Formats: sequence, structure tokens, C-alpha cells
Amino acid sequence: MDTKIQPLPATKHIALVAHDGKKAALRAWCNLHRAVLSQHVLYATGTTGHIIERDTALPVTKLLSGPMGGDQQLGAKIAEHDIHMLIFFWDPLASQPHDPDVKALLRLAAVWNIPVACNEATADMLLSSDLMQCEIDRHLPDYDKYLATRMDK
Repeated sequence: MDTKIQPLPATKHIALVAHDGKKAALRAWCNLHRAVLSQHVLYATGTTGHIIERDTALPVTKLLSGPMGGDQQLGAKIAEHDIHMLIFFWDPLASQPHDPDVKALLRLAAVWNIPVACNEATADMLLSSDLMQCEIDRHLPDYDKYLATRMDK
């Protein structure tokens, strides 16, 4: 598929997701990085969003809980270019009933070429990057061109 360049804005829309066993770690991480996160727009799945907002005083747009459709809501926002970064503290040692939704969310983040952190060390590196505060170009699938070729058939 052909690609096109689309910028990620300086003010990022960041999705925050954590499995139950990682919610405390994400809450602590958000508290540690509150100053940087406050410069961006935050989204989260339901329970995670409530915890972060309550314990950090950061404003968070809260979607449904992950198993109730929140992962899919975030995936739709990624596909619509409304989410520019995904911080997902997932628990690789626990079975998740909504694992297909989690895999779909990560797949969409890869398709639409947004930065993803699945653990604290990677999230630290992303947030401390000089690129975090500026507009950066990213390559995306050229869906309009792809659709035009499909319509010609």
C-alpha cells in the first residue's frame, strides 16, 4: 500500500490503558510525569481513567471499560487519527478475557504508525524524548488512494 505523510501535532492525544494488575503502576507513572502529561490531551479506558483522574487531578476523557468496549473505542479513535500515542501497561502474565480486543488495539496502533509503550521503561523514553513537544511527521497508509483503486474495479 502506498503511504502518505501526516504530522503528529506538538500537543499529543495520549491514550492510557492498564490491565488490572498494572493500574497501580500506571497511576504512579502518571503522578511521576504529571507535568508533561498536563501539556497533552489524555484519554483512557473507563476504570483506568477514573483512577488516573482521581489520583493525579489530570483531566482524562474516559471511555468504556476495556472489556466493555473501551479498547475498541480507542482503536476507532486511532483509526480516525484522534489518538497520537498509546501508553498501555499490559500484564503479560495474566490471562485477559478481552485479549482479541487488546491485540486489535495494538494492531491499529501499528497500522497507523503511532508511538506505543507497553511498559514503564518505554513510556519513560517516549515522554522524555525531545520529539514529545514538537510536531513530527509519520508515514501512514494512503487509505484514500487505496480506496480509489478498489472503486475502479
